[in-house]
Amino acid sequence: MKLKKLAFVLGLAAFSAAAHAAFPEKAVTLLVPFAAGGPSDKIARDVAEALREPLGQSIIVENTVGAGGTIGTAKVARANPDGYTLLVHHIGMATAPALYKQLSYQVPDSFEFLGLINEAPSTLISRPTLAANNFDELRQWISENKDGINLANAGVGSASHLCGLMLQEALQVDMTTIAYKGTAPAMIDLMGGQVDLMCEQATNAVTQIEAGKVKSFGVTSAQRLKLPSMAAVSTLDESGLKGFNVTVWHGLYAPRNTPPEVLEKLNAALRTALKNPELIKRQEALGLSIIQDDRLAAAGHKKYVEDEMARWSKVIKDSGQQPN
Repeated sequence: MKLKKLAFVLGLAAFSAAAHAAFPEKAVTLLVPFAAGGPSDKIARDVAEALREPLGQSIIVENTVGAGGTIGTAKVARANPDGYTLLVHHIGMATAPALYKQLSYQVPDSFEFLGLINEAPSTLISRPTLAANNFDELRQWISENKDGINLANAGVGSASHLCGLMLQEALQVDMTTIAYKGTAPAMIDLMGGQVDLMCEQATNAVTQIEAGKVKSFGVTSAQRLKLPSMAAVSTLDESGLKGFNVTVWHGLYAPRNTPPEVLEKLNAALRTALKNPELIKRQEALGLSIIQDDRLAAAGHKKYVEDEMARWSKVIKDSGQQPN
């Protein structure tokens, strides 16, 4: 009887290994926990196209929005851990635990880390009619108007929200924060002069800056943007906010307990995708840098997220931001 049971277990393991070896046998879904048309959605669709060839299957992008990205993230955490449902998420993966009292998932324990995709700075922008034309003039304007400044963001937990928290801390000024339901309505009101400032991903802001629809006062990375139209825009560190460095990054995740053989295939496919010349061209045109360091490995990706969790937890706590 014991031999029969052992044979059954071994047979089941062999069947499972064979099934994993054949992965993927159908389309893979990339879930984006934000609205279609936003920066994370654009990135996911570019990555999906680049993953199609190395995986040999169609890649479907699905948007599940709400609660600062936590609804879609929770959906992936609950998904069958077979490699067919993946998550593309940004910096919100690291900040949600500090911003929300109760999450139905845990970071990092609810996920497998497949690799970081890219990172990009934000840029500090203003309405076009604001009476300042460089960062020194902006600081003076803020000093003179500090009791009536409106700072827009794309919602709690968004990159613009987090960057805005750091900006206020660095300038030692409390601004009236206005949270929108996404980047698009916030940008529309900024261009229309209904709000004064926003700290927004370069992915979204560059086109509006180039068109003169908003003013730019600095980028939030350690280096200037490589885009020709932005080369003259200083970093905020150069302008006097020493150590100010906020990059928005995106990573790829699978549900916890996805089989190792599947994870290896997905990581290998991601590495191949991130060398795709067309993907690189599209990402760089948006001011994004493709990751090609140890954060592309599972261990490096996980450590980076854990470090970011510690960093942003302090920033959020120091800002007095109350968890939702």
